[in-house]
Amino acid sequence: MADLDDLREGCDFGLGVAAGEQSFHIKGAAHLPWGMKDRLSRIFNPQTGKTVMLAFDHGFIMGPTSGLERIDLNILPLVQYADCLMCTRGILQADIPPTVNKPICLRSDAGTSILTELNDNVIIDIEDAIRLNVSAMAVMLAIGDAGYEAKTIANLYKAVDLGSRYGIPVMGVTAVGKDMARDARYFGLASRICAENGANIVKTYYCDGFEKVAAACPVPVVIAGGKKLPEKEALQLCYNAINEGAADVDMGRNVFQSEASAAMIQAIHAVVHKGLTPEQGYELFQDLK
Repeated sequence: MADLDDLREGCDFGLGVAAGEQSFHIKGAAHLPWGMKDRLSRIFNPQTGKTVMLAFDHGFIMGPTSGLERIDLNILPLVQYADCLMCTRGILQADIPPTVNKPICLRSDAGTSILTELNDNVIIDIEDAIRLNVSAMAVMLAIGDAGYEAKTIANLYKAVDLGSRYGIPVMGVTAVGKDMARDARYFGLASRICAENGANIVKTYYCDGFEKVAAACPVPVVIAGGKKLPEKEALQLCYNAINEGAADVDMGRNVFQSEASAAMIQAIHAVVHKGLTPEQGYELFQDLK
């Protein structure tokens, strides 16, 4: 209870000083509820508006692929350098100590593997995301896949409906089918569809003309690292993407399959948050290696 013996009347009301306008550091999130903003602020650094995700959810379709044979040995030493972790609920519960205190972007759909036709997915129960205290849910869209486009779009808007109810943002992940052209027209279409259906973040790929993809997407765009590249090329990819409008790089194989994975993620972090050039980032990588 308040101490009634020391009840002081307010006197400093800032009269004549206009109330400050509260801007928000995340694109498209200014009008979201407080809980959504809080979770997004865990992912995106309030000082830079950017983030570095460490993605290691590949096993949900690929199994123990190279670099992910032992999460406890290969990934745990890297999490301290990431701003956010993207993984599945099974790996999160089995291998990631809650004491690391990193925001989690949870892979929230599954259904098929590389042994069959991909994209026939369903979403997990929202209660599991709540129990795991995740900061975002990631759901894949197969735009251009005649068999699964409608189903995956439905998965996204259902996840958005549930996430909105409980204050959990959703990241739409654009999947590239075997016959899809990796160009700005396709990624621009897929990214915009994610945002139009309520995604708070969009994960897609870098391409020529990427600045148009980012400009036409009203929410933050996250760049997928894709296949393993030589370290300097991967740093160039990060630099180009950030300077053309991306708010994040979500690197997986370009980190955990690197010859020096801890050095690589630190170099990526410096390129994203400190504005290092690819040459400076590569020099840092060599020094840390």
